[in-house]
This record gives sequence, structure tokens and C-alpha cells, in this order.
Amino acid sequence: MGLLRKFSTLALLSPMISGCSGITTDSVELDTSAAADSFYSFSAESLEGSEVDLSQYRGQVSLVVNTASQCGFTKQYKGLQEIQDEFEEQGFTVLGFPCGDFGGQEFDSPGEIRNFCDSEFGVTFPLFAKTQVKEGEGQSEIYSYLGKCTGSLPGWNFGKYLIDREGRVLAFYASPVDPDGEELRGAIEAALDRS
Repeated sequence: MGLLRKFSTLALLSPMISGCSGITTDSVELDTSAAADSFYSFSAESLEGSEVDLSQYRGQVSLVVNTASQCGFTKQYKGLQEIQDEFEEQGFTVLGFPCGDFGGQEFDSPGEIRNFCDSEFGVTFPLFAKTQVKEGEGQSEIYSYLGKCTGSLPGWNFGKYLIDREGRVLAFYASPVDPDGEELRGAIEAALDRS
């Protein structure tokens, strides 16, 4: 069995080992050392400052996105809201984590972020407090976990992680992958169908 095929087989089995599937869109990685057993084991601060237990999303397919209000990819909010509207009743949600790591392209205040998202794109999906996704001191434990599971961290704003209903990380999609494009839409539909 070739090395890549061997890792592919292990990656398919890894959800039984941990909450990581280890799949990226560029390569297949496997890391079963992540401490949590599921993305839904974490909690995060909402944009409004309250603690949110992510276990409330267990049973749904989630798309975790590091967002920014002043980026060339900001127009992706439109596609994110469209897939939220289209798939929400099937058990899907987008989870937005505003981020200023790349070019400082996110507002500093939660109020500015909320006002921008509401007025420009009519965002209804959950938004969380401004988050550090880059490695190093201050990195969100959620993004540390996502990076360990896939071997990939966002290199810019609007990196996307697809999470299944049990909290297993299915795949990472880089910034240029359109939220409403065929590649990501097909993966969301497949994850929803696996329920």
C-alpha cells in the first residue's frame, strides 16, 4: 500500500481514535494527539462577551471561519450567509471567529464588528470574540486544536474548517475557496447526508 493511501486509510479511521479526521484539501495528515476528543468539547466567548459552550452545536455540521471586516475576502460573508440560510434547517451552521491577525483587517470593538456584519451582510450566524488563530502566545485553544487536527492553520482571513455532527474535523479550506462554490458546497452536502 502506498504511503499516501496508507495515511488516507488511517485518516478515515482516526475519528474513532480522536476528534480529528486529519484531512486537508491540499494533503492528508493525521494527528491523534489533540487533547480534546471533539471540536464541540470547547467553549468560546461570544462577540457580545458571554461564554458559549460549543456542545450546543453537537448534532449539526459546522463551518468554522476566521472572518475580517476589511479584507479582500470580506465579500465571502455574502456566500457564508447564503449557505447558512440554505442549509440551516438541515442542521448546519457557520461559526464566525473575527480575527485581526492578518493585516489588522478586523475592527477592534465588538460593536463595530457587529454593526458591520449586520448592516453590510445581514449576518445571522453566530459570531465570537476577536480571536488569534496564528501559532504562538495568545493563540486560541480552538485554533490550536483545529491546526493539530488538519496540519493547517489559516494563512489569511476566511480560512474554513468543516466539522461533522460529532465534532470531528473533516477538512480545511484556504481563504480563496468560495463558501458557495462547488467544492465546499459539495462537502457540506455530503457531511449533512452522513447523519
